[in-house]
Amino acid sequence: MDGPRCGVYDPRFMPGEAARKLTREEIERELKVLIIDALKLDETTPEEIESEAALVSAGLGLDSIDVLELAMAINKRYGVKTKADDAQNRHIFASVNNLASFIHEQQAA
Repeated sequence: MDGPRCGVYDPRFMPGEAARKLTREEIERELKVLIIDALKLDETTPEEIESEAALVSAGLGLDSIDVLELAMAINKRYGVKTKADDAQNRHIFASVNNLASFIHEQQAA
């Protein structure tokens, strides 16, 4: 079995298996790899994904189906879920930076 693409995200690890909580910066790095793997963006590298760039429409150009797939991958990897609040979800999925902050806050709770 091949290892993770960048040595950060590994889908074989499920929530709760980590010995320690990840830092916000570690989550951000992992998220970039997760986005590439979950959405099969084979032509993209983690370094090409800007943390502050928009994920939806402009920027990375994700559509609603991509966001749903990403939300499921985030739930599987980090054990966090978003709620049905569209305004809050738009904020959470606005950028890698926002996603990393949300996951970090949820893990701290």
